[in-house]
Amino acid sequence: MRTKMRIMGFNAAAVKPLNEGAAAELGAELLGEGIIFMTACSCLMLEYWRHQLQHRRKEKERRVAREELQGEVGHLGLALEELQAQVHAAVPTQLALEELRAQLQEVRAVLCLQDLPPASPAEPESEE
Repeated sequence: MRTKMRIMGFNAAAVKPLNEGAAAELGAELLGEGIIFMTACSCLMLEYWRHQLQHRRKEKERRVAREELQGEVGHLGLALEELQAQVHAAVPTQLALEELRAQLQEVRAVLCLQDLPPASPAEPESEE
């Protein structure tokens, strides 16, 4: 009874002693409330720890995904540089190829002019 009075903020010195039945009932009630309080506190703590664990897991997943994306961006950057180098190397080759095509067309034109038979007089077509 003194403990209950102290918890409620009353002066515990002027408390009359309780009989055994009332003391046992009050003790059982106090014990039950204590068990319920401890169970509720335990549930709150477990929920908090579970939430923290889940939060850490999600952060780790985000960090891993971010690192994977950064690695992929780096890889793509290297691939881009390599392709740009190939394009720069191919530009002179492309120009040389275009020059060769132009020369080939000139040679074909010259050969076509040489292969043409001399112009013959037009012969009238006979009708049958």
